Amino acid sequence: MAELIQPNTERLQLRQWREADKPALAVMNTDPRVMAFFPALLTRGESDAGVDRNSTYIEEYGWGFWALELKESGEFLGFVGIKPVPDDLPFAPAVEIGWRLAHPHWGKGYATEAARASLAVAFERLQLAEVASFTALPNLRSQRVMERLGMQRDALVFAHRQVPAESPLSRHCLYRLTAKDWGQMVAAK
Repeated sequence: MAELIQPNTERLQLRQWREADKPALAVMNTDPRVMAFFPALLTRGESDAGVDRNSTYIEEYGWGFWALELKESGEFLGFVGIKPVPDDLPFAPAVEIGWRLAHPHWGKGYATEAARASLAVAFERLQLAEVASFTALPNLRSQRVMERLGMQRDALVFAHRQVPAESPLSRHCLYRLTAKDWGQMVAAK
C-alpha cells in the first residue's frame, strides 16, 4: 500500500472514497445533464463498482480519481483526479486527468480548481512527463476546462472503444499538458 495523497485547495478537499459517498455518486450518475456525454446512465451497481475500483486504486498507488468535497460543509461534489488510461486507447500509455461533478456544483470553478491540484500532484510529486485528457467532441464544457488548465489540443481524434460507432459521442478529442508547460505556468504566477 502506497502513501495516501489527498490534495486540497482553499475551498476543496480531494480525498479517498468513503462508503457514504456511494448514494450521492449514484444519484449523480443517473442525472442526464451530468451523463450527457457518456453512452448511458449508470445503474446503482455500476456506480458503486466505480467507487470500489477508484478506492482500490488509491489504496494501492496513493493517487487516482479522488472523491471531491467542499471543505466548508463536507458536501460531496463529485470526483476529480488522475489515473492511467487503458492500454487500448490510441495514445496509451498515458495518465489522464478527469472530473465529474454533480450539476448543482457546475459553473463555480470547482472542476478547474481541483484539476489544478491534481496536476500539481502529477507533475510536482509524481514527476510525470505529461498528462492527457479526452472527451467526446460535442463536450465543449469539458474542453473549456482543459483549455483553462493550459492543456493543448492534440491533432488526434479517435473513436472511443466503449462508445457505439454510430453514436455522436463516439469521436473523441485529446488534450495534453507537459511537465515543462506546467512548470512555465507555475513560474509565471
